[in-house]
Amino acid sequence: MSPVGRPLRPRGKLLQEDARRHHRSLLLQQLFREGAASRADLARTTGLTRVTVSDLVGELVAEGLVEELGAPARARVGKPPTLVGLAPDSTHIIGLDLSADDRISGAVVNLLGQVRARHEIAIEGAQGEDAVQLVHRLAAELIAMTDRPVLGVGVGSPGVVDAAGTVIDAPNLAWRDTPLSTSLAAALGLPVFVANDANTAVLGEHTFGQTGDGGLMVLRVGIGVGAGLVLEGALLHGHLGAAGEIGHVTVEPGGDVCACGRRGCLETILAAPRLRRRLAEPGTDRDAVLTEVGERLGVTLAPVVGTLNIHELVLSGPTELLDGSLREAADRVIRERTMPVSSAGLAVRTSTLGDDVVLVGAAVLVLAGQLGVS
Repeated sequence: MSPVGRPLRPRGKLLQEDARRHHRSLLLQQLFREGAASRADLARTTGLTRVTVSDLVGELVAEGLVEELGAPARARVGKPPTLVGLAPDSTHIIGLDLSADDRISGAVVNLLGQVRARHEIAIEGAQGEDAVQLVHRLAAELIAMTDRPVLGVGVGSPGVVDAAGTVIDAPNLAWRDTPLSTSLAAALGLPVFVANDANTAVLGEHTFGQTGDGGLMVLRVGIGVGAGLVLEGALLHGHLGAAGEIGHVTVEPGGDVCACGRRGCLETILAAPRLRRRLAEPGTDRDAVLTEVGERLGVTLAPVVGTLNIHELVLSGPTELLDGSLREAADRVIRERTMPVSSAGLAVRTSTLGDDVVLVGAAVLVLAGQLGVS
C-alpha cells in the first residue's frame, strides 16, 4: 500500500485510560501514512514494545482493519518478516458535501480516501427542515450502496459549525442552531461528524492532496465562500469555531445584499451562483469580470498571507470559474501587496482533488474521530 498524507499535529493531553486507544491510533496512523510494515518496523517507528505491537496488530487483524500481506519482495537473509497493512475496503465511510448551490452530493469512500460509489440529490431551493431531510435521505441511500460495514458519516456543511456538529448559522440553507450531527446519528445509528465545508476541504487537501510543508489555506467557493486553514500541522478553529469565515468580510461597501443580511460581502461577488449570474448577463466580458473578481480576492487575502505567511493557497470549487484569469489575478495582487519574504514561496493553485475535496475531507473527519488517523 502506498503512503498517504501527513498527520495533523495532535492537540490536547493523553489520559492514562486512553493509552490503548492511543497506541492503536499510532499503529494505524503509521500504516496509513507509510504503507505496509512488519511488526518489528512498527515497534521501531512508534516506540512501542514488540509485545504491545504484536498484541494490537492481532486485534486489528481480527477486526479486519489490518491484513497480513506476506513477506516483502526483497527479504533479508533468514526468516522473512510478515508485512501488515491497512485493509482499505474492510469498512467504508459515507462522505457528504453540502456546499454546492444546486445539489447535495455524497460518496462511499474507503480508508484510503478512494471513492467507491457516488450519489447526489437536487436541492431545488430546499431550506430549513426540508434541506435537513434531504441530507438524511442522501446519507441513507449512500449507506444502501455499500455491502461493507460503515465506519461513520462525515459531513461538510456551509456555515459556522460547532464541535458537537450543530450548524450554528448557515444563511444560504436557512439553518440556525440546527443539530445536524445529532439528528443524523439518531436516524442512522452511526457515528456522525459535521464540520464547516471549508474546514473539511482543508482536511481533505492536507491528508490526500499534494500539499507541501508550511501553512495551508483552502478557499472553498460554492453556494457561499469560506476558508479552512492548517497552520503548523493543526486545524485552526478560532474563537467560537468561526475561523475562516472570510466570505462575510465586506469588500464592497454598499454592494449587493448578502445572505448574512449585510451588504458587499466577498460572498456577494465570489459565490458560484452570484458569479455565474453576472457572467451570464448579455455583453459581459468574461475575462474582464473574472480578473476583477480575482483582484478583489487578492486584496482581501493579502493581509492573511502577510500575517500568517501561508505556503499554499488552494482555490476549491468550480474550476471553470476559479482556474485561469481569476486565480492569476488573485496571485498577482497578493504578491503586489505583501513583502517578498511573505509571498516568495507561496503557491496559488486549484485543488488536485477537484470536486472530491470536501467528500474525502468528510472521510478524514470520520477517520480522525473513529480511528485517530489523519
